[in-house]
Amino acid sequence: MAWTDERVDILKKMWGDGKSASQIATELGGVTRNAVIGKVHRLGLSNRPTAAKAAPKAEAAKPVPKPKKPKVEAKKEAAPAPVVQRPIPRPRPIITAGKPLPPQRSASEVSEEALAKVKKIEEKARKLNLMQLTERTCKWPIGDPATEEFWFCGHPVEPGKPYCETHVSVAFQPMSSRRDRRASR
Repeated sequence: MAWTDERVDILKKMWGDGKSASQIATELGGVTRNAVIGKVHRLGLSNRPTAAKAAPKAEAAKPVPKPKKPKVEAKKEAAPAPVVQRPIPRPRPIITAGKPLPPQRSASEVSEEALAKVKKIEEKARKLNLMQLTERTCKWPIGDPATEEFWFCGHPVEPGKPYCETHVSVAFQPMSSRRDRRASR
């Protein structure tokens, strides 16, 4: 859409009449509200009078005087001040540094039996890439992701787990060892 002289004249007239940019865009057709606003600014039309400024000064009424309140005689006894109820602040909990967690089982502390199972299962692994994984395949990563020798186990998963039976035994600790750790804190 091009801004022809005719369209610019319509824009100027409607803008001067106090029409909104949306109304002008609808009237012109083929142009957005933002395009109208942009053209108004480029033409220097952005300072149009508002309804408050456009009202003639002659119509301005004198301010209405405030009605006077009757004076109340002072009582000898002052009324008690109203009690303002404020919410009672709750005490903030005191945050103290807790005891450090006991040493966690690292990969080097995994039993030799479990490591032997992992090596054995990885030799028989399906060696899937990321795009071949499904909800039924073991997602245990093997190797360095920066090399081409990286793959996933791919064996059938344990129900409700992302890994096969062997990798679950390495990845997840039994509840009893977690409880023991929590109790020793």
